[in-house]
Amino acid sequence: MPPVSFSPLPYLTADLLGVGGVMKHEPEDFVVEEQPLYEPCGEGEHLYLWVEKRDISAELLVQHLARSLRIGRELVGVAGLKDRRAVTRQFVSVPAACEDRLNDVESDAIRVLKVARHGNKLKTGHLRGNSFDVLIRDTTTDPIKCAEPIADIIRSQGFPNYYGEQRFGFDGETLSLGIDLLTGKKSERDIPRNRRKFLLRLSLSAVQSAIFNEVLRRRIEDRLLTRVLPGDVMQVKATSGPFVAEDLSREQARFEQGEIVISGPMYGLKMRHPMGEVADREHAVLALFGLSPANFAGWKKLLPGTRRPLMMSAEDMRLTEAQQGLRLRFGLDRGTYATSLLREFMKSEFEPGSGPVGTGQPE
Repeated sequence: MPPVSFSPLPYLTADLLGVGGVMKHEPEDFVVEEQPLYEPCGEGEHLYLWVEKRDISAELLVQHLARSLRIGRELVGVAGLKDRRAVTRQFVSVPAACEDRLNDVESDAIRVLKVARHGNKLKTGHLRGNSFDVLIRDTTTDPIKCAEPIADIIRSQGFPNYYGEQRFGFDGETLSLGIDLLTGKKSERDIPRNRRKFLLRLSLSAVQSAIFNEVLRRRIEDRLLTRVLPGDVMQVKATSGPFVAEDLSREQARFEQGEIVISGPMYGLKMRHPMGEVADREHAVLALFGLSPANFAGWKKLLPGTRRPLMMSAEDMRLTEAQQGLRLRFGLDRGTYATSLLREFMKSEFEPGSGPVGTGQPE
């Protein structure tokens, strides 16, 4: 278990009843399609494969491609990690020299839907977002009547931008590894070589994510989620550019107009630090983990640091009643977890083993 244990995260819409239900009963109940940042140009030394996978993890997809194409795993490029218990479609890049071996990629769980050339390898973050088509089965009677008031609040205010629990590993083991690495209790040599690159990045980012979640929790519990505080680091929505709030009345008005957002910490050397009361709040959360900003200094390549909006919006959210329950269709920006949106509707934590929900990619 990680050294810090948390109770369930609070809901934004806690005063409204949820629809309950079960998610991911079948992989087809959860369809995710990547929204690329750009389309392949048609020429270059890399192949962009538009891949559909069913009920297979992101790590196993990379392993399968590397083995099938007889290349090193480091030559496989992905923009983001997608859910296991789902049907997902995304771009994956491989060297163009593999083109004559593409037939070996096809399996019962993996299909290559189209192929195009491009000049660069696909890298983490090279996506705009993801679109979701989700079926929640076995909901309460009349789920639309129950869900629409929740949807109205989320459409007008957004929803808490929590990281999903899958970020932290089974029983928090990924988070524990990250804390041990940051505090020097373990080194990267303690990670098996064949999983070192993947787990190193994932475990360290899990610590960033857990700290962010706790900062966000406290803002909600203290009823400060929509109030700009002195020293808050704000972000301009259009550019993500950060600045420290000084003129509170002006920044509160810009926040309410949707021009800027309040941000939380993703610790690292380049992170913009808050001032005053907000700095005290964030340092108190760091102390819970036995950490200080100095612990992140030795990991500047893997943890450069940034700020993350406390609230996010769902694009074009639509609710329809299905024979089996409730269907939701919506789009999310990259790095945003569908879990954080869907839990507001269900008002129940997801069953162990139901599979992760969200984008899952390290930032």
